Amino acid sequence: MPARSAPGAGGGHRATATTRPATGEKSLPTPNVLLLLLALRIVSALTLRTFFQPDEYFQSLEPAWQLAFGQHAGAWITWEWRAQLRSSLHPALFAAVYQFAATLANLCQASPRLRAELLVAAPKVVQAVIAALLDCYTWRLAQKIYGRSSRTAWVTLALSVFSPWQWFCAPRTLSNCLETTITSIAVYYWPWRWADLSSNSTLKDKDIRNHGHPASNAVGALSKLRLSLLLAAVACILRPTNALIWLCLAVPTLWRATTRGRFVLVREVLACGSAILVLSVLSDRLFYGFWTLPPVRFLYFNIAQSLAVFYGRNRPDYYLTEGIPLLLTTALPFAAVGIWQNLPKPTAFAAPRDARDAFTRTVLGRLACTSITVAVVMSLISHKEVRFLYPVLPFLHVLAAGPLCAFSNSLTASRKAILAVLLSLNLIIAGYVSQVHQRGVIDVMSYLRHQYEAQQLEPFDVGFLMPCHSTPWRSHLVHPGIHAWALTCEPPIDVPLSERGAYLDEADQFYIEPGPSGWINKHMADLRTVSADSISEGADEGNAFVSTNRGLRAWPQYLVFFEQLEETTTEVLQGTRYTECWRGFNTHFHDDSRRRGDVIVWCLER
Repeated sequence: MPARSAPGAGGGHRATATTRPATGEKSLPTPNVLLLLLALRIVSALTLRTFFQPDEYFQSLEPAWQLAFGQHAGAWITWEWRAQLRSSLHPALFAAVYQFAATLANLCQASPRLRAELLVAAPKVVQAVIAALLDCYTWRLAQKIYGRSSRTAWVTLALSVFSPWQWFCAPRTLSNCLETTITSIAVYYWPWRWADLSSNSTLKDKDIRNHGHPASNAVGALSKLRLSLLLAAVACILRPTNALIWLCLAVPTLWRATTRGRFVLVREVLACGSAILVLSVLSDRLFYGFWTLPPVRFLYFNIAQSLAVFYGRNRPDYYLTEGIPLLLTTALPFAAVGIWQNLPKPTAFAAPRDARDAFTRTVLGRLACTSITVAVVMSLISHKEVRFLYPVLPFLHVLAAGPLCAFSNSLTASRKAILAVLLSLNLIIAGYVSQVHQRGVIDVMSYLRHQYEAQQLEPFDVGFLMPCHSTPWRSHLVHPGIHAWALTCEPPIDVPLSERGAYLDEADQFYIEPGPSGWINKHMADLRTVSADSISEGADEGNAFVSTNRGLRAWPQYLVFFEQLEETTTEVLQGTRYTECWRGFNTHFHDDSRRRGDVIVWCLER
């Protein structure tokens, strides 16, 4: 980049020329940028081959599958849905996608295999649109702050596009991804100059609608305010913790506004929030079949009953030492500098040069404070995950862009080398986590689906001897003729707090003493039903008889497990008709020893 001063460094630094549109320089039209981003994210989504979190499937695609195809379609509905902890708005989106894809397949008279591939791909394409909108509105927010043709805005877009976290997480159907996109759009339309617009105590609604600001692209129209508030309400319905962001943004705005401005803002908050709440309640009524309020139940279960701790407890500094570094990777030092420079400083520092400078400092300061506040408050919760901080990643990219632009203004040989190394690291990390790490648990579902199609759609059973939710489910198995079961991990909902320390779910019971072999002997049908000497038909009949009359699981035609369990499985099933029929690479390393190694499939010979 040409040598120019860094824009929006914040703190006591003056905004510089790069915050303003360059003379004679045209900004690339937003629709063109969005189309390019859309193409990029569709490729990213359709080529994604790895597993991240089970919530990607069980909090979105599984309930969506049931909503689209009925109660008997084979979807795995987890305890959270039975306890009404989740809003139906997110799965309703993908239910519509599934119905559209199924209708299209029927109209085209697609083969079973093509229909299955279409149903697997359809949610990915929709999620790619959501991811592209996130990139686009992160860039547009940077344009609003730094100027439409500012190089710093383009650096912000580059940070988002080349972010390993974005490549790894944005194409996934997690509610956090939709929450982040909705939040970025809502923040873009937020009335940053509300104090200016409400400075006239006699301001009327039509004045607010028609009022503009000659020095900026600030959002002042009442319609845009309402759009921001509606989207913010949806984000809070999807993830109640999103309210932290809006408290950080709304409180300073209310503080600076006049009495009339506060009245209008509070009125719109109540109106827009009520509208989305009514929509959510009606949607949940149709989904659950009775009246319920999932956000309230979510807070009750996770705070009053502390059920989130059942899924892991992290140290207080987790977000500082692991979460934020994983979100930002190579952008971390630039984001740290950006936050420090843009935190509110004493008035002794240099005053703003003009309205643009003041606006830039104000917005960057609020984004910095919001990012810190959200990270600190979320650190007080015992159960932590990186994706819980995902909604502030666009803010961090905007903040990091200023220092990165300043660093690249004078491109010496050493700085060029550093930037090349950072970009290479991003590409390597993005490629590894998107194509290599934990891909076996995705590949095995394709293998099973293709086996079913190759066997002329003859139904078969599959058993997953893995920690619970190690693989996707019906969203990837697709065919109802594939009957599958897996180890479960229901939380201790009805167990008193004093007794939860000793609680073990089914997956825990499988791995503790006397170990998997003891669990198999206790819970599976007699091994004689699948012995090498047994006759196929007779074995199947005996197997079914034992399972029905003693409550034991029948031996399935396919057993799926991790390599860590191979030695035990070989010992237990020695002399049976099970043989290895597929093996796929999964990980080079894993923090859960039970999930290490390849994914292996054993088939029952007939």
